[in-house]
Amino acid sequence: MSMTVVIVDDTQTNLSLTTAMVSRLADCTAVSFLDPRKALDYCTRNAPDLVIVDYLMPDLDGLEFIRLLRECHSIDGLPILMVTGDTEREVRYRALELGATDFLTKPIDRVEFQARIRNSFGLRRGHLAQLERSRSLAAEVLKATEELRFRERETIHRLARAAEYRDPETGSHILRMSHYASVIARGMGWSEAKLELLLHAAPMHDIGKLGTPDHILLKPGKLTPEEFEIMKQHATIGWSILKDSNSPMLQLAATIAHTHHEKFDGSGYPHGLQGTEIPECGRIVAVADVFDALTSDRPYKPAWPIEKAIALLKDGRGKHFDPQCVDIFFERWDEIISIRDQYSDEF
Repeated sequence: MSMTVVIVDDTQTNLSLTTAMVSRLADCTAVSFLDPRKALDYCTRNAPDLVIVDYLMPDLDGLEFIRLLRECHSIDGLPILMVTGDTEREVRYRALELGATDFLTKPIDRVEFQARIRNSFGLRRGHLAQLERSRSLAAEVLKATEELRFRERETIHRLARAAEYRDPETGSHILRMSHYASVIARGMGWSEAKLELLLHAAPMHDIGKLGTPDHILLKPGKLTPEEFEIMKQHATIGWSILKDSNSPMLQLAATIAHTHHEKFDGSGYPHGLQGTEIPECGRIVAVADVFDALTSDRPYKPAWPIEKAIALLKDGRGKHFDPQCVDIFFERWDEIISIRDQYSDEF
């Protein structure tokens, strides 16, 4: 590994002598400065491996140079040698406090010089090796985290598909409604991180139908009042399945499952929540889910014309649905239609 040494001394003779000594070392490049401020600028824009700075310099002495250099976080771990006289003990103490790592005593002895340079290079190489290990570890942690997230998302989608086998809804339905929900949430100012969670959590909205008897879930005709009461239990069942997870995604899915059948006017289920008592994710998914359910074919009904579904959403604004969610849904109508076309039911 080639090492770059910055040398700072306002006396040309001393600068030339130190530069020559550094240049004799193997795999070593010297960069010298008479002006300490130019040296500071170089160090902050580049990545030197060692700095040798004289103490006695006009305008900016070695102590102030070290202080300013250590304020720059990009040079953390950079060894700094200060050149001082052997009687300047207080200066050395102060230099250590400011961040000097070692000293060279005037007049510079060649043997001492080489030993201290080698020691400084050892410190630098150790620091660089630690940085590389840290970067490598961070990359491994990121990779492992991404793998865990992928497995979590895969598990969620497989659970959602398990519910599909008991429900006449199609896989395209959960894709469409989750993307519709993301369009609304983005319009409401959700962050990209929260949108990602929503996209993967929304497909779990009806997971509770795993607990609904087939004769009710698959009934082609209208449910009796007693049957509808049993059907409504799927919101609480879904919440019970998901609620105890430590996963933020599954926690969001639990809230969606529990609240997407609540209505803005308080007439929904399971708890008759009203207005902003209903979590925002539940209000968002309510619009997305109802629109797609209405405009999709089911065994018990044909798909509604889009115009009829639009009229129902607008009529339900402020009653069934959060007005803001409905407004954003239609403000971004081009995106909604694009999603509908992309994830159409074609079998």
